[in-house]
Amino acid sequence: MIPRYSRAGMAAIWEPANRYRIWLEIETLAAEAMAEMGTIPRAAAKAVRERGRFDIARIDEIERETHHDVIAFLTDLASHVGPEARFVHQGMTSSDVLDTCLAVQLTQAADLLLADLDALLAALKRRAVEHKMTPCMGRSHGVHAEPTTFGLKLAGHYAAFARGRKRLEAARADVAVAKISGAVGTFANVDPGVEAYVAEKLGLSPEPVSTQVVPRDRHAHFFAALGVIASSVENLAIEIRHLQRTEVREAEEYFEPGQKGSSAMPHKRNPVLSENLTGLARVVRAAVVPALENVALWHERDISHSAVERVFAPDATIALDFALARLGKIIERLVVYPDAMRRNLDRLGGVIHSQRVLLALTQAGMAREDAYRLVQRHALAAWDTGRDFQALLAADPEVAKTLRAGELARHFDLDHHLKHVGTIFRRVFGES
Repeated sequence: MIPRYSRAGMAAIWEPANRYRIWLEIETLAAEAMAEMGTIPRAAAKAVRERGRFDIARIDEIERETHHDVIAFLTDLASHVGPEARFVHQGMTSSDVLDTCLAVQLTQAADLLLADLDALLAALKRRAVEHKMTPCMGRSHGVHAEPTTFGLKLAGHYAAFARGRKRLEAARADVAVAKISGAVGTFANVDPGVEAYVAEKLGLSPEPVSTQVVPRDRHAHFFAALGVIASSVENLAIEIRHLQRTEVREAEEYFEPGQKGSSAMPHKRNPVLSENLTGLARVVRAAVVPALENVALWHERDISHSAVERVFAPDATIALDFALARLGKIIERLVVYPDAMRRNLDRLGGVIHSQRVLLALTQAGMAREDAYRLVQRHALAAWDTGRDFQALLAADPEVAKTLRAGELARHFDLDHHLKHVGTIFRRVFGES
């Protein structure tokens, strides 16, 4: 089952309480590492661990005066720790705390998004297997092309989200780095062992070479991965929106008891959830360009990236978390109409088999250009008049001269188009 979406889960990652909790842990771990090295007294590290806490209201009050968030936090922390607080933050710079904290927050967000993807993938697989051999119309340019199955449609989207999951795993690893290297990343006043210790305890890796900040190409990779996943969300949402059109009506979003589609028209059942996802995909993708532009910073650091990240990091992760959970629910409850799919397959009098007839004629000796003109002429006539494509072909002397009696009908077999569905499913889902 798709877990019910809880905004609090993702949003809580970006709340001040979680941020300051991570800051406190970073400072505490750094103090413990320094104490082990003899840089600061063990009693100081013990005091930070035992008495370290924070008061969000007090931090806000101090920041209004200092206009510096980390100093405000350290000032409040000192009031709880006592005299030993003078040993806190030794040799460190604000970005040691800020960037290491951001790494933790992004890995927390990634873990929620990976769980969302797992639930969505499970739903897609179940429905794909359910409709593995449910024939439906394949369309190119929105126009009838050749038959496929609804299961294959869903398998294609499954594969896209599976690729997105791999990208997110790689992006998670890319941002999961700690930086405790001082003012310009040289470790001038803090031993590299402190960074290694903090990183290990937080489940991160040390940043190999930093400036005052972690290089932002890592974060660009992360948000680009989210943007690709958001585009996959929109791709599936658009498919559902098209299939729910009245003229198509091959599938539609589940309509809740008591739900209403329009204030004016009681008959309306609109694909509002899928439309909503199309809009949310724009919000997620909107983070990609700023993340890319954050890569270029002056010298060892400026803060042009900072305010931007504080806006788009929560927005993009919260929006994608919501979107993936909503899409999973849509897929689980999607109402599918196989009979409508079959009616649409037969809608144009069999012209969807035109390629098979073309190939049969060329293989029987007719020049391709001649065969194409012949088949197209009858296909257009069937399209325009509603007559049966096979009957039109059967009455053509050129066809009768080229294809033996009864051979033409063999090329109007729907199963021919579905013979390799199993092969594709094994490629996507494995032998099972």
